[in-house]
Amino acid sequence: MFKPLIHRRRPIVFRHFVRKGYALFACLGREVIISVLSVATLSQASAHGRAALPEVADSVAHADEPTLQLEEVSITGSFSPLGRANQCRMLTVVSSDEIQAAPSQSVNDLLKSITSVDVRQRGPIGAQTDISIRGGTHEQITILLDGIPVADPQTAHNLLDLPVTALDIERIEVLQGAAGRIYGAASLTGVINIVTRRDQQNSLGAHVEGGSYGYASAAARGSVRHGNITHTLSANYQRSDGYQRNAAGSLNSDFQGIRAAYRGGYQSESLRAAWHLGYSNRDFGSNTFYGVRWDDQFEHTEKLTASAQAEAKIGNAKLSAAAYAQRGYDRFELYRNAPDRSPFNYHRTDVVGLRAGLHWDNILGRTAIGANVRSEDVVSTTLGEPLDPVIPISDTDRNYAFGLQRTDISLHLEHNIVLPQLTISAGVVAHTNTWGRQDVTLHPGIDIAWRPVAEQDWRLFASANTSLRQPSATELYYSVGGHKADRFLKPERLTSIEIGSTYATAAFEAAATVYYHHSSNLIDWIRHTADGPDAPWQSVNFASIDAVGAELSAIIRPQQWLGARFPLRTLTASYHTIHQDQADHAGLESKYTLEYLRHKLTARADIDIIRRLSLSLNFRWQERTGTYTDAAGNTQAYKPYAVLDARLQYALNKAKLFVDCHNITSTNYVDYGNVVQPGAWFVGGITIEL
Repeated sequence: MFKPLIHRRRPIVFRHFVRKGYALFACLGREVIISVLSVATLSQASAHGRAALPEVADSVAHADEPTLQLEEVSITGSFSPLGRANQCRMLTVVSSDEIQAAPSQSVNDLLKSITSVDVRQRGPIGAQTDISIRGGTHEQITILLDGIPVADPQTAHNLLDLPVTALDIERIEVLQGAAGRIYGAASLTGVINIVTRRDQQNSLGAHVEGGSYGYASAAARGSVRHGNITHTLSANYQRSDGYQRNAAGSLNSDFQGIRAAYRGGYQSESLRAAWHLGYSNRDFGSNTFYGVRWDDQFEHTEKLTASAQAEAKIGNAKLSAAAYAQRGYDRFELYRNAPDRSPFNYHRTDVVGLRAGLHWDNILGRTAIGANVRSEDVVSTTLGEPLDPVIPISDTDRNYAFGLQRTDISLHLEHNIVLPQLTISAGVVAHTNTWGRQDVTLHPGIDIAWRPVAEQDWRLFASANTSLRQPSATELYYSVGGHKADRFLKPERLTSIEIGSTYATAAFEAAATVYYHHSSNLIDWIRHTADGPDAPWQSVNFASIDAVGAELSAIIRPQQWLGARFPLRTLTASYHTIHQDQADHAGLESKYTLEYLRHKLTARADIDIIRRLSLSLNFRWQERTGTYTDAAGNTQAYKPYAVLDARLQYALNKAKLFVDCHNITSTNYVDYGNVVQPGAWFVGGITIEL
């Protein structure tokens, strides 16, 4: 008697999705187990992932089963990584597909589509841009590049001087709200993480574009993989004649810059590591950026960055560590190429940081501990305490005569309780700084998320968190050019309370949140309008400001209902509003704090016109509070404005051709008083990926 032949199929446990056409064949005729997916795929989602390095996924399979590892998102609302279903915070993700379809030439263009983010440009293509979140200032956020902070202790004006090309960015993640217990000082109102691509095989790409105002840009990128190690090189050059001239008829909004980076990575079953070297060099005419009386300002910035980070799995624990260093140069010219009229300001900043963390699972949940140490050193011709001896500045007859040195230290403790439908994440950070002999302060926080129906992606959440920020060197010491700084400024503090909900299916996503911020010792530059246009700008600590805000968003994907032939692929709409208590600040003109976006509405439509030809439309309407003084000395209120941008794109097998039109209606508007933005302008180009 014959016995039936039974084929026992060993399952594959997927933790890493390879985006290749042939990957599907790996699971044909096999049983497939989908392990815990720790990935945020929503434009508005509660997300996770501790650092730029993806977490080593917990195994749910037998030791002899073939496994692959899953990359995770990079920032989180908790100090230790949690699965997506257990997250307690709101995260906005600008995905790779959205980046490729967007009419954008810089990171700040991409951030404009996020309603809680205020992008205040002083020139297009990111010539100089301040980024803030939920009514805060540009100094109150943390910006990460692959999980590594890139803060500049001199000023946050230069935060986006990043060694990143148009071909490098995989996605951008924005975590809203206070995040001090996770990311330390400066994370008052949110965190932005720019995640670069990690190619899994050899690749080569190039990007060329050009357009109005003499704009031209070229970028190249290549990756080589040897076993478990990947090497990537990228470089970019941009330039423009600018869109306006000064009173004397010379260019004053021109710019040019280069960016270059090397990134390496290693990944095995129990260890991941990544390392990075970057360089950026930029020159730009800053026309009236910092004062309407000077229409020929100019600035040069240069930055070198290096980092290394690793994560290892040891039993049921995971250990992570990172080290980074950054050197930046800044030269500001009040009168371009005319040091005899006003001496140039020179600044050099050095930052060195170390970070370590450990988390492990136990009978009570998941516990995490960690430490951050960050040393900041500033030498300058104008900022800081007198140096003895002074430091000569290369190729000039000037010296760095002033300086500031301080070290920031924080210790983190967190515990997470994860139940089938309930997650509680609570922790505290102990913080101190050597500047001003500050005492140790504690900043606690707690996040709670509840899923009413376990099988559905519907989540209710609430959080209460605290954070602080140290004054920048500019806020402490810049007392030239009509400015009067206060070297005794206190650190800012913020308490954030938030409740909200998210819901998502393949065809529809929605999110809603309401939050309250209480800021104390708030730092800003102000002047009294009653004293006239020549009144000095003073850096001060406000007593306090209370803010209440709300945000709504929705994404519809009609093709999920009506089929791929329906032309409208996605339709997105978001609205954010905030109200700050300014009752005690009448008669003051503020550079930053009192000039916040009261309302912001964004909408986006992605349309498939015909096969391979698509159109993306980005609409933005916003209304800003606050006033500014024009060239005639009159006080002007900011006016609301609407801007429409578009990209028409034709996709080939290995290339994409596109045409962008920015500000189609040629709206006349300003993000900063007296710095008029350009009207309609066009860019066309091609991207090739091999």
